[in-house]
Amino acid sequence: MATLFCGMLLAVMALATVMQLNAYPPARLAVIFAMPQRRSIVRSRLIHRIGFTRRLVGQIWNAERSPDHDRGEIDLATFDAVAIENAALIKRAPSTVIPKRALDVVLSLALILFTLPVMMFSAIAIKLDSRGPVFYRQKRVGLNGKLFDVIKFRTMTVDAEKNGAMWAQVNDKRVTRVGAFLRRTRLDEVPQVLPILLGHMSFVGPRPERPEFTTLLAEEIPHYDVRHRVKPGLTGWAQVMLPYGASVEDAQRKLCFDLYYIRHFSLLLDLFIVIKTVRVALFSTGSR
Repeated sequence: MATLFCGMLLAVMALATVMQLNAYPPARLAVIFAMPQRRSIVRSRLIHRIGFTRRLVGQIWNAERSPDHDRGEIDLATFDAVAIENAALIKRAPSTVIPKRALDVVLSLALILFTLPVMMFSAIAIKLDSRGPVFYRQKRVGLNGKLFDVIKFRTMTVDAEKNGAMWAQVNDKRVTRVGAFLRRTRLDEVPQVLPILLGHMSFVGPRPERPEFTTLLAEEIPHYDVRHRVKPGLTGWAQVMLPYGASVEDAQRKLCFDLYYIRHFSLLLDLFIVIKTVRVALFSTGSR
């Protein structure tokens, strides 16, 4: 089984490499420019006015910005709207969309296959531990701000939000005994493979947030809506680099990592995040 999974993964990677190489023209032109940092319609639309094809868009760089590879995050104080717009365009190109979608399907089916016995035991444990349904459904904000339903294993008591939506806290009394284990191991997230297979989510991407929180965060954090330029993910760069967030400050810090992921997306980065997610799940870190 492991050999088959590895073979499928290598096949997807090979297809992605071929398609991305075929997308490059024989020669590429690098355009380097400097421009004051301004939040304006003119600046945000600059990428559409330069007049290059989408294949050349990837070679437009702002000379004022230093590489952020070492930090793994983007500083909101020096946020480069052109670079993010550039990356978002590339991510919507068929040479990127098709391999990433193939990887999503392969990883989702593999996750279902390998965790099916665990999911069955989890469902039984949830029913024995507390009253209420095994699963719960919530609205989340997806690509371009569209709402969709996510499905998770229930980890809290049925009346957990009788007073309205609120972030989970450390040692939250609303979390059940089985729920605490599912959260530590991230097993409560596994049912989200359904919206991935339906195309609402990707396996890797920014965490889908609830609309109640998104409205608040968009008012408090500059550029927060930029994370909705790509599909949300079951796991992501911010999720594996930082612990669970429960405040506006936490969300702002995570946004820096989400923007880094959008700016530097690659299938290799996706695979690295998946591997890191497995390690996080095994060592039960970052949950509440």
